[in-house]
This record gives sequence, C-alpha cells and structure tokens, in this order.
Amino acid sequence: MSDGQPGLPGYRVASDGWVQGARRLDSQNFDARPQGCAIELLVLHCISLPPGCFGGADIERLFCNQLDCASHEFYAQLRGVRVSAHFLIARSGALTQFVSCLDRAWHAGSSQWDGRAGCNDFSIGIELEGSEFEPFTGEQYRTLVALQRALSSAYPLRWTRGHSEIAPGRKSDPGPLFDWTRVVRDE
Repeated sequence: MSDGQPGLPGYRVASDGWVQGARRLDSQNFDARPQGCAIELLVLHCISLPPGCFGGADIERLFCNQLDCASHEFYAQLRGVRVSAHFLIARSGALTQFVSCLDRAWHAGSSQWDGRAGCNDFSIGIELEGSEFEPFTGEQYRTLVALQRALSSAYPLRWTRGHSEIAPGRKSDPGPLFDWTRVVRDE
C-alpha cells in the first residue's frame, strides 16, 4: 500500500513512545522492557467484552483495572487479572493507547517467537475489538495499516504476527477471519 492511500489516518510516534493522534488512556499494567531490548515484533490480538459484544467500555476498564467483575457472569474469570495492550482499535477504527511503546505491556503471556521466549519484552501489542468469528471492519484495517507504518518508522520492527502464532495451542486470536493480506507481515 502506498503512503498516499486515501482514508489512512496520520499517526506519529513521539520520543516518549506515545502515538500522536491516538486517544491516551493510561493503564497501570506494564513495566520496563529489559535494558537494550529492541522492539521487533507487532502482536495482533482480538477482544470483546462481554464476548461477542462490541461498543462498550469494558475492554478499557479491564486494561485499567476498573472492570466490575460482578457486572457480567463471564467477568468472574477475570477477577484479579492484570492485563493490557499498547493499543486498542475499536470497530469504528478509533485508536486508544494504554501503554507507551517504550514500556512492556502485559499482552502476550507465555509466548515465543524466532527462538526467543517472553514476547512482551520485544513486542508491541495491538488489540482489535472483535471476535474470531466475525470479520473485522475496513476502518480497523485502515487504522491498523496507518499505525503499523508509524511504528515501523519509529522502531526496528521485523515481524507482524497473531497471538496464535506466538502462543500456539494456547491462543487462537486474531482468528481465521482476520485478513492478513491487508497488513504487512514482515518489514
């Protein structure tokens, strides 16, 4: 895709790791990356809370430790969970950032890629609001491509992979309906 593609948002990564043009909502669920660890991997996820429901604020609440686990029966299993991602792309294409790219968000869990364990150390996590059973929206792909370009300009990214690829057998997102032809797999 060319840089002049119509309809792509313009994002820029500031020196502090926050993306200009993204809504900022600070999560406490992060820590420092290991000293000297290069950011080489984008990990794509999908999430909906409650499962299959879109448009609410419960994903943001989960990432900010404000989810009322008594408000839905599914949420009981999330009690005490501390998780985040760097970014969330809503169905509308709206972009929210929870953690600076310079920090390690807690998104990948037990994982490995290119012979290296602990993908959180060297990755940026991007959540797409959705499920493995429904197609993602054109607006989400447009935002994702623009974000991927901005991040690739700021960091030595080498790969874009699904959570299922870095945690096989444990995770299956973003799922079979994610259209990989719409993103760049290897930089």
